[in-house]
Amino acid sequence: MRHARVLAFSVIAIPVIAAVALAQSAVTPIPDNAPVRIVPLEVDLSKTNWGDPQAGQAKAAACAACHGPDGNPAVPMYPRIAGQSERYIARQIALIANGQRSSGAVAAMVPFVQELTAQDMRDLGAWFASQKAGAGIADDTVVAEGPYKDMKFYEIGQKLYRGGDSARGIPACMACHGPSGAGNPGPAYPHIGGQQAEYVARRLQEYQAGATQEKDPALFNIMAQVTHALTEQEIQALASYLQGLHDRADDEAAAANQPPVTAPARS
Repeated sequence: MRHARVLAFSVIAIPVIAAVALAQSAVTPIPDNAPVRIVPLEVDLSKTNWGDPQAGQAKAAACAACHGPDGNPAVPMYPRIAGQSERYIARQIALIANGQRSSGAVAAMVPFVQELTAQDMRDLGAWFASQKAGAGIADDTVVAEGPYKDMKFYEIGQKLYRGGDSARGIPACMACHGPSGAGNPGPAYPHIGGQQAEYVARRLQEYQAGATQEKDPALFNIMAQVTHALTEQEIQALASYLQGLHDRADDEAAAANQPPVTAPARS
C-alpha cells in the first residue's frame, strides 16, 4: 500500500455480599475514607488572563505520556495538540474536567485535569499553541469499487474538505477550518491539518451520533449537522486526508535544511 502526504490547497458492578458473624465480640469501627473531591461543574475561562507558555510548559509534564513532550503524539489514538489554538485547548480541558466530555479515552485525563485552575488550562493551551504541529501521511490507495471507484482514497476526503457536497447538505470543511486545516482561533474552530487519522475518524463518528453532554452544544451541533450524511468510507477518507494535510511552506523549510544533492562523480 502506498501513501502520500497531502499539501494544503457503566461498568456493571457485581455486588459482593459478605456475611460475617461475630458473636459477642466487639467490632472495631472502620475509619471513614478521605472525602471524595467533587469536580466543579463550571470552569469559568472568562475570568482568566491570556495563557503564559512558559507557565504552561512547567505544567505539561503529565501530558507528555500520551501527547508527546511537544504535543505531537506517537500513538495514533491520541490527538495532536501541538499548534492547536490556546482557546480550543483550554475549552476542551474544561469540558473534560467538568464531565461534559467523557467519550473515547478522555476518562484517562480526568485525574490530571481535575486539579487544574482555569488559568492553568489557558497556560497549557498557550504552551501547546506555541509548538510546531507535525503531519502524517495520507492513504493514496486507488479505490476499486463503489461511487468513488478509481479515485485515490485520500481524494475522497479532499473532495469533501474543499468542496463539500451541496446535494446532501455537506458544506466544505475548509470554510471553517481553512485551506491548510489551521482552524480559526476566534470562534475556537480547531487546527485539524496533520491530525491523527484514527482520532479524527472517532471524533467524526461521535459528532455523527449526535449525543453530547455539553451544556452549550452550539459548536458540537454544527459538526453534528456537517457529518450527518457522511458514509463510513467518507469519514475514513476525510481522516486520512487530514492526517496528511500541511502547509507547503513546511516542505520548503524542510528542504532548505537538507544538504544539497550532488551527482556522483564520473570515473
